[in-house]
Amino acid sequence: MGPTRIMAVRHGESEANLAYRLAGTTPLVYERGDDEVTLTELGRTQAAALGRLLAALPSGEAPELVWCSPYRRALDTWRFAARSWAALPVTVDERLRDQEAGAFAHYNLAAIGERHPEELARREKEGAYAYRPPGGESLADVVVRLRDFLADLDGRADGRRVLIVAHDSVVLALRHVIARSPDAELAAVLEFAPVLNGSVSSWRAAGGRLDVAGFNDVSHL
Repeated sequence: MGPTRIMAVRHGESEANLAYRLAGTTPLVYERGDDEVTLTELGRTQAAALGRLLAALPSGEAPELVWCSPYRRALDTWRFAARSWAALPVTVDERLRDQEAGAFAHYNLAAIGERHPEELARREKEGAYAYRPPGGESLADVVVRLRDFLADLDGRADGRRVLIVAHDSVVLALRHVIARSPDAELAAVLEFAPVLNGSVSSWRAAGGRLDVAGFNDVSHL
């Protein structure tokens, strides 16, 4: 049967999100490790708003189990949300980590274009969903680990309501996997990007499957 409801949240605004946004089309090399980046003040505010949203849900709709990415910005989002809601035990799962950028983990697209124009050209040719940077992952790779995660969730969260706190790539991959879409159609999921900081996407069980109940919702922010 599996979960009766899944809510997937992208973490609040991170320090890296802010740095990349301010850089815009200017090349930027951001030195901090992807797993170390924490939330900005706005990100903490977004996480608190998530907590208030969860606290306002009827008892029969609120999540009962929580899974989280191991990255600090996701864990901090859950920590600040829990202050306004409930300190449920959280299961940290490596499969919920952000898409790995490999050799380009510290570069924005402008910096990749400046230093490795051949890689940016390859990305444009292959498509953002299929492109795998040196030592990194494609979105298709994220889909593979999310399929494995959801298969485990079917047993561990059978008949339960689940909250997942993770990243934009994870939420997009979840949409593809939960819909049971063929991998040949993976590019279509990019029409739902970008997944916004602090946004909530949800699925409800119906007729033996999970249907989208809302996606990329930021009305609570």
